[in-house]
Amino acid sequence: MIGTITTGKSFYHCISYCLEDKQNLTEDQKVFLSQKTGLHHKKRAEVLEYNLCFGNKNELTAQFQDVRKLSNRVEKPVLHLSLRLSPGETLAREQFLEMGRMLANEFDLADRQYITVLHKDTSEQHIHLVANRVGTNGKALSTSNNYLKMDRFCRRLEKEFQLKEVLSARRFLPKEQRLLPRHDKRKEKLRLDIRQTLEKVNNYQLFQTHIQSLGYKILKGRGISFIDDKKVKIKGCEVGYSQATIERIFELKQHLILYQGNKTFIENQIKSREYLKSNTQTGNSLYPIKKFDALAVLPIQNIKNELSNLLYQVMKSEETSMTQNQEFIQEEKRQRRKYKMRHQ
Repeated sequence: MIGTITTGKSFYHCISYCLEDKQNLTEDQKVFLSQKTGLHHKKRAEVLEYNLCFGNKNELTAQFQDVRKLSNRVEKPVLHLSLRLSPGETLAREQFLEMGRMLANEFDLADRQYITVLHKDTSEQHIHLVANRVGTNGKALSTSNNYLKMDRFCRRLEKEFQLKEVLSARRFLPKEQRLLPRHDKRKEKLRLDIRQTLEKVNNYQLFQTHIQSLGYKILKGRGISFIDDKKVKIKGCEVGYSQATIERIFELKQHLILYQGNKTFIENQIKSREYLKSNTQTGNSLYPIKKFDALAVLPIQNIKNELSNLLYQVMKSEETSMTQNQEFIQEEKRQRRKYKMRHQ
């Protein structure tokens, strides 16, 4: 289970998002997607509970604003919480209602205005809770340690509702667990998209065009980064494909193309090393590159091997990282045992 927390200034926009269908879809698209996926793209939102409020988005906004005026010091009176199940998990409406009430109690919202909404337009079931941080007594709800509170609450819900247990955020883990390798579906998808694109194209321009067609935006400066359709930015080095690696792959591919086009010529040059040496020293070269380098006369298999290593090195680096992390944890345990023995 994944829990999120945000605060904001506009009750109207937050409530509208939770209560309405997605605005970028036409009525026909909603019907088509519902038939295709079996999900509720039309009337996707169901209100599970109103607390100290009631009505449509305009009425709710007015009620929330009336209470919000009791405290002029609060810049962001909107508290927006959400709970999302892992893919493949489902709960009944009554269970989500109970979960929403537990969430409200966890964040001390029982005596404040809030609505709980169930969304049915994604394969991962999830609920939203929109609350007024300002209470009827004019006091604002504190947001101190909210992220830690949400993390521990999610871990508790997973056990109580027998859901898939998700690893907490690194900053909330014990020190020995922070370096454990983690699976990030977003990064795994980007890594696969980059690798498959690099296999198909032979230059950066084609690479950029193909990656953009997959829904990514590329940012290139000192390094390279990718922004997906959810506006999440991921550095290329985080998925094993830094800018230097990508440029090296294209360099090797260009050498491979030139080699294959001049294979007979290069084989003859390799057979006559003295001839090759004399020509490279005098600066005269028949090979259609500016100068001979070590790569130009390497056997074609060597070029293919290096290309393969660069394209698929990610898996190797992950395995190495996992081994190193395990060794790090074991070493820490040994050091702790030694420390306890010395101080007994």
